[in-house]
Amino acid sequence: MTGYPLTLVHLHRARCVVVGGGTVAARKVDGLRAADARVVVISPVLCERLEELAAQGEVEAVRRAYRAGDLEGALLVIAATDDPAVNRRVWEEARARGILVNVVDDPDRCTFFLPAVVRRGPLTLAVSTDGRCPALARRIRQRLEREFGPAYGPFVEWLGELRQRVVSILPPARRKAFWDRLFRSDVLALLDAGDETAARRRAEEILKQIQSWET
Repeated sequence: MTGYPLTLVHLHRARCVVVGGGTVAARKVDGLRAADARVVVISPVLCERLEELAAQGEVEAVRRAYRAGDLEGALLVIAATDDPAVNRRVWEEARARGILVNVVDDPDRCTFFLPAVVRRGPLTLAVSTDGRCPALARRIRQRLEREFGPAYGPFVEWLGELRQRVVSILPPARRKAFWDRLFRSDVLALLDAGDETAARRRAEEILKQIQSWET
């Protein structure tokens, strides 16, 4: 079954539950924290990374086995234990409550999948195999990390500001011409080389050229 690619879910301070305390659970927790979720970890034993986060107050640690009712108020849940029976019970409660659920390494018990993600400021690149082969998704992510370097983050931030200017000073037909010309130019090559300043300068030059067109 092919899922609908809802790539970005706003999790700001949303209660997200991770059942499991191992290194896999820790990776899932780190991803949720990056989205500013309010993470609750349920496990009688926590790995070193989760112990560290709990000590810092970055996650709420419930140091016991999962119990029915633990998912109340959660937006989503990830089951990452090595006990199939526990994972199945988490799945059943989540489905009964209408909560998004991901059971690690069990695609048939997932209502959402966690893509391999590259973040460059507001630019997010996500790769998913619908749980079929996460290793391939990670490999593609590594290629994207090399192709879209850190300079893309601040540049995309700046493009957001530039877009407001373009809307205010150019009529619709010229706006399209500007963006077409911009991305046919060497601006992305400059960015790939890490020269954000030169990329911005080239964008400004192109904007002036489009502005100077005779009506």
